[in-house]
Amino acid sequence: MACGTLYVVATPIGNLEDLTPRARRILGEVACIAAEDTRTTRGLLTHLGLRTPCVSYFEHNRRSREEELLDRLRRGESVAIVSEAGTPGLSDPGAELVAAAAAERIPVVPIPGPNAAATALSISGWNADAFAVEGFLPRKGRDRTARLARLAAEARVTVLYESPHRLTATLRDLADACGADRAACVCRELTKLHEECWRGTLGAAAEEFVGDRCRGEIVVLIAGWHGPVSPLHAAPGPASAPPTDEAIRDGLDSVLRSGAASFAAAVKEVARRLGVPRDRVYRLGRGGRQE
Repeated sequence: MACGTLYVVATPIGNLEDLTPRARRILGEVACIAAEDTRTTRGLLTHLGLRTPCVSYFEHNRRSREEELLDRLRRGESVAIVSEAGTPGLSDPGAELVAAAAAERIPVVPIPGPNAAATALSISGWNADAFAVEGFLPRKGRDRTARLARLAAEARVTVLYESPHRLTATLRDLADACGADRAACVCRELTKLHEECWRGTLGAAAEEFVGDRCRGEIVVLIAGWHGPVSPLHAAPGPASAPPTDEAIRDGLDSVLRSGAASFAAAVKEVARRLGVPRDRVYRLGRGGRQE
């Protein structure tokens, strides 16, 4: 018996009219739909007048569900995989099932369509010939600190996703790591009634997006870094290798050259980022400054 086909189907990120005719046809023809959120998918199917069966397939059950879906494909049934919104496999479940199907030579067919990252980039007004989609940042700890340090040194446009209740804190962390004057776009409610693309700097964004301004689904774009890579824009090294005097001086010079901080504020910022005592930064900074 010939295998079925796994269809990777992009669904609307907001406006239901963005679903392609091909996607609608496939969703109506497959034996079942593997959905990240069955409630959202059933709502879409109701809008389309379809009654295709759905099974849940999300981060916490994908391993147990994978074999069931593969078995259906082996028996000749076709399956569509959809995320809650946008394209499966891009910051959403899907890649593992696709890889497993491909390993068994089961046909995998993309049904392209909406994607939040591409949608935000298209209205940013920035040159996006090269960009990096980072998805969601780690929520806390060393992983978050290390990721922020890497983003600060990234020369490409960076695309991040964030939830409303964490947006303000994330914008503040980005401003601290990348510099408050780094250009940014904050896009929210894309393709929906209250769609917005706010343009400015990370520092201004951290002040702008508080309270009710944080509602909706959010994409944050960060301009790439095009200056010299200082120790402040490098991923942290091993804990056993503390910053050298030269690294601290270079970091302080980098902050002061940006013109965004007084000497005292720059000392405080360098001490925080490099994890060294403030008085050490102050002494090293004063040692190289003209009074």
